[in-house]
Amino acid sequence: MHPGFCKHLLFLWPVFLLVVFLACVPDRPAAGAFKTGRYPNLFSDLLNIPPERVQAKVDSAWHQLFHGDPDSQAVYFPVEDDMAYILDVLHWDVRSEGQSYGMMIAVQMDKKEEFDRLWKWARTYMQHPSGPRQGYFAWQLRTDGTVMDPNSASDGEEYIVTALFFASARWGDGEGIFDYRAEAQAILDAMLSKADSADEDSVVTNMFNREHKQVVFVPTGFADDITDPSYHLPAFYEIWALRADRENAFWKAAADTSRSFFRKALHPVTGLSPDYAHFDGTPADLWSSGHGDFRFDAFRTIMNIAVDHAWFEKDPWQAGACNRLQGFFRSKGMDRYVNQYTLDGKPLSRENSGALVAANAVASLAATDPGRVDFVKALWDQKVPDGKYRYYDGLLHMIALLHVSGNFRVYMPGSPADARK
Repeated sequence: MHPGFCKHLLFLWPVFLLVVFLACVPDRPAAGAFKTGRYPNLFSDLLNIPPERVQAKVDSAWHQLFHGDPDSQAVYFPVEDDMAYILDVLHWDVRSEGQSYGMMIAVQMDKKEEFDRLWKWARTYMQHPSGPRQGYFAWQLRTDGTVMDPNSASDGEEYIVTALFFASARWGDGEGIFDYRAEAQAILDAMLSKADSADEDSVVTNMFNREHKQVVFVPTGFADDITDPSYHLPAFYEIWALRADRENAFWKAAADTSRSFFRKALHPVTGLSPDYAHFDGTPADLWSSGHGDFRFDAFRTIMNIAVDHAWFEKDPWQAGACNRLQGFFRSKGMDRYVNQYTLDGKPLSRENSGALVAANAVASLAATDPGRVDFVKALWDQKVPDGKYRYYDGLLHMIALLHVSGNFRVYMPGSPADARK
């Protein structure tokens, strides 16, 4: 053999080894489900439950919460003029949070009639048609549409906007209020068209603080000086950055800022977050109400982190955050952990909540610890909430079922989710 040929073989040997190594690496989503279109079904992947049984469970939960016994099961209530509302059964009122969750669940389940009914009720009764709050949604109303509190809870607008964008991509735009994309854009415009900040309760402000690039707790008075970690939805902001007609760079920056914010807001050992926080992530205990602790709003924070990781994989830290939080709850006992804690892990109640069981299961989308299977199983074993707590517990249960079963997807023109199963 010619000596020069041998030299070439020696030179090519590392390349050959690299090719062999890459061929042996198992396939995995490299950029999240948004790009790959692969939304894992953890019930099947981790519990070996057949996909048809999983789908039957999702469908059954939908039927109970939306079309079950109105006295003990349903939270969805149709009314005249092709409208419907989601009822907070415990407080007997209608909230922008619930209305927005109902819309998102409906678009994910491909239920256009229910979606349109919910949207028409929200658009007719909740959204302010004029005045300083024009474009915003009152957060609390009576079932007859009477406004109880004209202020906005920012997560309602966030879910409504994203649900409208998904409806536009999944079903196409109609006319009037059913031009979903135009309606979503109008709400986004309203979010950034008010005063930058204010200390007087009479002044309505932006729903996102432009300086801090973060969603505010309530867009008015001193309540716009703080945020709610569970309102931070970077996965949604990524969608807005792609679908909006304006302020795309701001929405992209808001997504990146929320990812950084989570690192500051979550306790480094327990993984717990407060209900309310300052923009620097430190707890905000307004009115000495205890909301600087881990309470009911904070259940959802880990969901937002896990979904962002599952969809976009922008921040590897998110997987560790989900591991830490699940590890904390597992250390308390899967059947014994309660629903409220100080951030360093001291219990503040004696009860658990179905909503917390659901949220902790969604964390398994990003968690890498083998113990994540326990939280998926806990959601599978949990019956669909009924009775007086079925509003919050039931809606988060349904949302979690959609996420953990791989049925909660991004719908955009040309996205992989359009090739739906």
